Amino acid sequence: MSERRIENGRLVRGEDDTLNELDENAIEAAVAAVEEFGGEVIAVTMGPQDAEDSAMLALQKGADRAIVVTDDRLAGSDVIGTAQVLSAVARKLAQEEPIDLFITGMASLDGMTSMVPAAVAAGLGWPYISLASELSITEDAVQALRHADGFTDTLRCAFPAVVSVTDQVNEPRFPNFKDMRAARKKPLDVWSLDDLLDVADPNEMVIGKQGAGTMVLEASEQSERAGGEVVSGVGGGVKLAEYIEKVLK
Repeated sequence: MSERRIENGRLVRGEDDTLNELDENAIEAAVAAVEEFGGEVIAVTMGPQDAEDSAMLALQKGADRAIVVTDDRLAGSDVIGTAQVLSAVARKLAQEEPIDLFITGMASLDGMTSMVPAAVAAGLGWPYISLASELSITEDAVQALRHADGFTDTLRCAFPAVVSVTDQVNEPRFPNFKDMRAARKKPLDVWSLDDLLDVADPNEMVIGKQGAGTMVLEASEQSERAGGEVVSGVGGGVKLAEYIEKVLK
């Protein structure tokens, strides 16, 4: 995640990149599942070349392997373009070994759309559970508790599935020196769009600025709210009533 900056109608990434904090919960959920049932955790990200730094942190936090998809043709991609690339990566990886779960954070802290997980699920044709605050995984299914829109739901689906988790689902582990050393020996692959040609044709993908359905026309930093007035004492009720009357006029 970088500090937000808008340039030429798009969000600029690639400056002091680090792992998106909400994705740390997704990595922890995946690592915990593999520790219990076996398997492999593959961390995948799409972004500029500097995204390798965030991929390395994912390896330090327990991922077994990391893939960074970076290509100049992807610059300016929106949610749909991003999801198409991530879906293509999943299909390519599934050629090596079946995938049970595609786990993501609930949102990126720069774009803040929360739409990519659902778009990935649609691209793969897999069931999708969003905003899981509790996660239970068995040999053949995933069950999640979610709180949204005033309701508490318990949802369950068979593999393969896409699940987005909130920051309430777990407490991500903090890598120690041993973890950091081990991460340097784990595979970290850099792919371009050409590495996905067997599962997706870049010419048919809605990617890059030219394929984005939206463009930011203007952005400005919002000033912080000033502190409110605190009224106490016997006359507080009268002053509050006078204020309400003034606002409602």
